[in-house]
Amino acid sequence: MAATLPATAACAEVGGQMLALVAELFPICRSITGDGLRQTLRRIGREIPLEIHEVPSGTRAFDWTVPKEWNIRDAYVRNARGERVIDFQASNLHVLNYSVPVRRRMTLAELRPHLYTVPEQPDWVPYRTSYYEERWGFCLAHRDLVALPAGEYDVCIDATLADGHLSYGECYLPGERRDEVLISCHCCHPSLANDNLSGIAVATELARRLADAPLRHSYRFLFIPGTIGSLVWLATHEAGASRIRHGLVLSCLGDGGAFTYKQSRRGDAPIDRAAAHVLGHAGAAARIVQFSPYGYDERQYCSPGFDLPVGRLTRTPNGEYPEYHTSADDLGLVQPASLAESLAACLEIVEILEQDRRYVSLNPKGEPQLGRRGLYGSVGGRVAPKETEAALLWVLSLSDGRHGLLDIAERAALPFAVVQQAAEALHTHGLLRPESKGEG
Repeated sequence: MAATLPATAACAEVGGQMLALVAELFPICRSITGDGLRQTLRRIGREIPLEIHEVPSGTRAFDWTVPKEWNIRDAYVRNARGERVIDFQASNLHVLNYSVPVRRRMTLAELRPHLYTVPEQPDWVPYRTSYYEERWGFCLAHRDLVALPAGEYDVCIDATLADGHLSYGECYLPGERRDEVLISCHCCHPSLANDNLSGIAVATELARRLADAPLRHSYRFLFIPGTIGSLVWLATHEAGASRIRHGLVLSCLGDGGAFTYKQSRRGDAPIDRAAAHVLGHAGAAARIVQFSPYGYDERQYCSPGFDLPVGRLTRTPNGEYPEYHTSADDLGLVQPASLAESLAACLEIVEILEQDRRYVSLNPKGEPQLGRRGLYGSVGGRVAPKETEAALLWVLSLSDGRHGLLDIAERAALPFAVVQQAAEALHTHGLLRPESKGEG
């Protein structure tokens, strides 16, 4: 597969392209249902083959129920002079997401319980939601709240909450095998660039590249509203979920922080090992953290009734950067180079999943003479062999039908790509044969 993928994953061009998609989607008011979500999915569908599914309100998904569909046209708080002191048109974060409609005149004291701020960050507007309890409210910068004078205000939220549908997007890329790799990202947040849109951009570009590559595994990309989307998919695909052999949840991939990989509930699944290997060679600052039942949709995929091998890849994780779930999570927080590096990491993880397999040495008694085959340097006596020569020897030593290439790369502390290239060279020269039963 590697030869068919562009070698410029970390270049400025691809990072710029992903940032352009983030910028285009940024103004859309998304939620877990509604037209903003559909608009986002249609835009993604211009890049990759995406099937959009509609699930009716009231549909059961285990202990949850698909809520009524929410759509909003306008919202504001207007002072006595007719000025909009809080304005949905200026930022869709100004409305408590999923607010029920309201049109009233009230005093500041009556309005105050419906206003949300972040006092410790007085210039930022928070992102708040009320998906499963009917209420209404506005979000604003704390400095603007403090500046509101006593008096009466006109309050309007022009929204509907009615029976409709939950929408999600699915891109399926068939491979040689029915075993699947799941790539999942949430697409329900409004104007939040890193938490939401960076994951969408990286997942979209990854799917676009894999669509043109010969694949061993099949790949299923899900663009879903958080929590309820993964629950709905699992509830309607219980039998098919058993085909998922590896999975990644993608989010927060555009900031300048180091990579963080959250392990699956199993902790030692092949996806956990592949991600740890890639990040181990990506830089000392990368972190591997254990599974916890808090976070994104890995919580649902890893729930004990499914226990799917699904980890999560981020840069700075949710809740660990100050701009998280505020208006400061804007386009300035997302960097093209970070998006490109995140894509490159995903491609390397996929490469391991695609290429990891076991081999059997056809010359296991003693070490075959590599020099006369042009595989080894002609000058001996070196203190330390070159990386490629070390890989040749490690592959020959551990190709007993029980060790895969990832096993060898971990044991030898060598990049997987170097080990995989060594195995290909040895296979070409008749020194190895693939062990089909050992393919991951």
